Amino acid sequence: MNIKFTPDHEWLVIEGDTATVGITQHAQDALGDVVFVDLPEVGKTLAAKDVAGVVESVKAAADVYMPVTGEVLAVNEDLRADPSLANSDPMGSGWFFKIKLSNPAELDGLMDETSYKTYEQNA
Repeated sequence: MNIKFTPDHEWLVIEGDTATVGITQHAQDALGDVVFVDLPEVGKTLAAKDVAGVVESVKAAADVYMPVTGEVLAVNEDLRADPSLANSDPMGSGWFFKIKLSNPAELDGLMDETSYKTYEQNA
């Protein structure tokens, strides 16, 4: 499994020219109990660092950023119906959306798991 992380605490699991995107354990820990998610529109193309959605908790609201440029292929309707999945399984059933990569070279600018763990400890 090829997984990358952003400085904004999003993760991507890359499979060929698609990626599944969600928030990390660190992000959900910081947010607390997630009560609402706003997901991007399927078919929309977003640039890296564009706001792709919003996650709201009892403590705060935070933007979810597009980690790389791509077209939104699918959103997690289960997460929309049950936002607590972002807390209970943030790197599994709590995924946010799937994208078709427009520029796979952008992945080179993201962190691997080892680099992210070091970054997370200093966050």
